[in-house]
Amino acid sequence: MGVGGNFWDLLKPYARNEGFDFLRNKRVAVDLSLWIVQHENAIKTHVRKPHLRLLFFRTINLFSKFGAFPVFVVDGTPSPLKSKARIARFFRSSGIESTSLPVPEEGVSAERNSSFSRRVQECVELAELLGIPVLKAKGEAEALCAQLNSEGHIDACITSDSDAFLFGANCIIKCFSPNSKEPFECYSMSDIEAGLGLKRKHLIAISLLVGNDYDLNGVQGIGLDSALRFVQAFSEDDVLNRLHEIGKGNAFQVPIDIKSEDNMDMDGNSPNTKQTHCSFCGHPGNKRDHMMKFSCEFCVTNDNKGCLQKPEGFKCDCLSCGMNRKHKEQKKNENWHTKICHKIAKEPNFPKDQIIDMYLCNDNGYFSANGGPHFLWKRPNIELLVEFLNFHQNWDPSYVRRIMFPMMSTIFLRETATSTADSLLFGQFEFDSLQRVKTRYGYQFYVVKWKRVMVNIAPKTSSTKSVMQPDVMQPDVRELDETVDLLNDCDFPEIYEEDGCSFLLTDENMDLVAAAFPEEVQRFWQEQEVKDGNRQKNSISISQENERSSVSPNSRGVQLNITEFFPTTKSKHNPIHEEESSSKNVDSPGSGGSKVKRKASSSNISKSVRRRLLFD
Repeated sequence: MGVGGNFWDLLKPYARNEGFDFLRNKRVAVDLSLWIVQHENAIKTHVRKPHLRLLFFRTINLFSKFGAFPVFVVDGTPSPLKSKARIARFFRSSGIESTSLPVPEEGVSAERNSSFSRRVQECVELAELLGIPVLKAKGEAEALCAQLNSEGHIDACITSDSDAFLFGANCIIKCFSPNSKEPFECYSMSDIEAGLGLKRKHLIAISLLVGNDYDLNGVQGIGLDSALRFVQAFSEDDVLNRLHEIGKGNAFQVPIDIKSEDNMDMDGNSPNTKQTHCSFCGHPGNKRDHMMKFSCEFCVTNDNKGCLQKPEGFKCDCLSCGMNRKHKEQKKNENWHTKICHKIAKEPNFPKDQIIDMYLCNDNGYFSANGGPHFLWKRPNIELLVEFLNFHQNWDPSYVRRIMFPMMSTIFLRETATSTADSLLFGQFEFDSLQRVKTRYGYQFYVVKWKRVMVNIAPKTSSTKSVMQPDVMQPDVRELDETVDLLNDCDFPEIYEEDGCSFLLTDENMDLVAAAFPEEVQRFWQEQEVKDGNRQKNSISISQENERSSVSPNSRGVQLNITEFFPTTKSKHNPIHEEESSSKNVDSPGSGGSKVKRKASSSNISKSVRRRLLFD
């Protein structure tokens, strides 16, 4: 969708992989219709109503895991210009020949099919229950997303439709890899301009040449590479005007950017003559200069035997040859440019002003031009949300509340930082303490302990369960295609039991926790310093104890007794000196006796024999 000719491949070298906190506290506009299509393609019939399931998970992850403030944008009335493209895509996916496509009437827009509109409406209801603002575009959703981005109302657009750049977007997030240290594939208009020299009107011109959602064919015989090379020869202010002139067949003049001033002589004409060159050495000069005994001024040799024969593939770098090569290249570029102009001139009604006006339009939403949109993120309506998902997804209420816990904890911390929060989270949990610091995807988080407090709660009916109770997963919830990334799955809070109390553990942003509970954070780090100090003291004391034990007299005495033991043991196996050794052991025990025994045993028995006797 968007610009044809593998347009994303052209922009791919200028994409940035942004880190985990790239969307923290940023407003992002989401093309909801495109998400629904992606949901259907990702998991298809493996789950019940996948568009609701994945929208639910993605919204919670964007809000809690990545800290973003999402705004959903839905399509309005489709443009009549897009009718043919939409019908062509539908029949193409159905395997029907393009020659049998129906032609929509001029000026009549083909409405979206009822099943897709019903899915969009269900997603809008879910988003509103989650407290996320939803805007409806007059036409294309990516056009309103781009307008919000260009006017500074949001920081980025989440879409894979390349048309968003043509509508004026400055930052587009195309792909997610949430289990990576750099989960966002981000495209910035400033990077594209620096790398390719293209601005918004250049991109519009490329789309007119290669095709887009409103004109699938473009200009016959012009691909993406040719279109890029062609538009780079014009400035942004001039490129669309030149397309109009060429389309009318009035101007086949070569752009000034293609004509190089270095190729012109004093009269402004390109050189078409070349200085005489020697056929033997290839250097400039007349025949007399190269038939003498000595070499020419370009062939300097030590023995002065004449010019050197030119090697294979030799190219002279004199001024005349350089100008001649530039002149040939200039002619080649002019001929190529003329061919492109002829192809454009053959296209009827090119370019279509309606398409250009649509891309340049800055009135794509239903809000006042002066006031602009007003976004308001509300707290989720838990009870209605539980009923909605129980009806559409057949999810257990406890399962819904458990998935919602990370989003509710994020809201609770934000409201606590502004002194507007309730005393309890979910009406049942209070902030207890910080357990530890956790590194995840290369970023650090606080592991927060939420303590469940005993409060008076209305008796539970058979259709509700406590948040802490284990829930039975439905079969449609467990089945998920392996191609779906982790953005589409939520992190369940960990259940923790200690001293008869129940806790939930969640990973929270460190700055958010510090803003909400600065005293707890300060106490946590003070305790960490004390623990680190004690750990350091223990390590020092252990090392000192090891040093003292290595030089203590007791250790020398033990070693001495061991050395004494071996000769004594050896002497017992010596039949010649057995009587003498035993008498000396009785008379003079200790080291003196051992030395005498060692001398006696070593004098008559070889070392190898004594070693065998010792270990027998």
